[in-house]
Amino acid sequence: MTTGRFAPSPTGDLHVGNLRTALIAWLFARSEGGRFLVRMEDLDRVQAGAEHEQAQLRDMAALGLDWDGEVVRQSERFHLYEAAIDRLTDAGLVYPCYCTRREIREASAAPHDGPT
Repeated sequence: MTTGRFAPSPTGDLHVGNLRTALIAWLFARSEGGRFLVRMEDLDRVQAGAEHEQAQLRDMAALGLDWDGEVVRQSERFHLYEAAIDRLTDAGLVYPCYCTRREIREASAAPHDGPT
């Protein structure tokens, strides 16, 4: 079954880019007879708020975008993430990283050297 997903951060109002992404995911899922899910990326405890989440959901509904099931919140799923890390650790698939935050940040930024 096709599943579309939209995962906004509830830190303010939706902007045109958010709505475009939601609309495309919704159209794709619905055109295939699939599900459309919403997961709130509510990990920014300083800026994320229930008032922003409700406003975003109202805006989506006002545009005719509906979703299946309950809205999922990342902040309520830590136990699932911890269980997954435990399974990976038990399987010997977790290894330490000694990179600094700066090295990690720089690794994710362009430009990258192409294949040689």
